[in-house]
Amino acid sequence: MTNTLSLNRTGKLAVLATAMVYTGLSFGVATATPANAAASAYYTATLSAPAGENRAVAGGVAWACEGTTCVANKAPARPLRICRGLNRKFGEIATFKVDGEELAAEELAKCNG
Repeated sequence: MTNTLSLNRTGKLAVLATAMVYTGLSFGVATATPANAAASAYYTATLSAPAGENRAVAGGVAWACEGTTCVANKAPARPLRICRGLNRKFGEIATFKVDGEELAAEELAKCNG
């Protein structure tokens, strides 16, 4: 009898099922809603008017928005530049937080200016 490294049919199905479960879980984490992502987001912005899109790229950052709240992960650019990019995409920004701390009033004015 020859010993081979191939799996039997049950083994192949188990590998396929495991891969599908892993992919589904990974996709679920990657597409988390803004409410769930807000706790781990680096940038959090409150818009003056509701966003027209749930997902957008503004200022070189991928944003997830729900209503007037938008969140994003950290980017290499300065926070003011990130804020300005979001302003160009959605209009006036009411508040902008960087790692939980609000942008100073004069910086927010520059963002909206």
